[in-house]
Amino acid sequence: MEHIELNHPVPDVEVAATGERLIRLSDLRGHPVVLYFYPKDNTPGCTTESRDFRDHYAEFQALDTIILGVSRDDLRSHEAFRRQEELPFDLLADTDERLCQLFAVIKLKNRYGKQVMGIERSTFLIDHQGILRREWRQVKVPGHVVEVLAAVRELTG
Repeated sequence: MEHIELNHPVPDVEVAATGERLIRLSDLRGHPVVLYFYPKDNTPGCTTESRDFRDHYAEFQALDTIILGVSRDDLRSHEAFRRQEELPFDLLADTDERLCQLFAVIKLKNRYGKQVMGIERSTFLIDHQGILRREWRQVKVPGHVVEVLAAVRELTG
């Protein structure tokens, strides 16, 4: 599968989502979309990042923006994480890594001295026409959501 590039259309992909739904990227056209990829439910950095998106959700909604969290966790894990953290947006269960491969977020990482393949924390902003407009890779959580919100304002302003 090819990787998506900036200023190119995002290919249509269908992914299982919380709430017993399937989400097709093409169905989201007409709205800006923020896809944030994170390594694992219920881990410190991922929880903090998800809470930050939750806490700024009303501001994203005011800009007609859809937020979707993505990891390789299954729907059961996502449903529990979403409920526990009171996340008002859906989480996508990319268990087959199709979205991860498309956005090239699977990287070699060191975990407890072992080399493993895992998700590199990354965020992508897709415009209302389905074009990838911004990407943030190797994301550091503090201040990140505010930066993404500013980019959405710039895009929609």
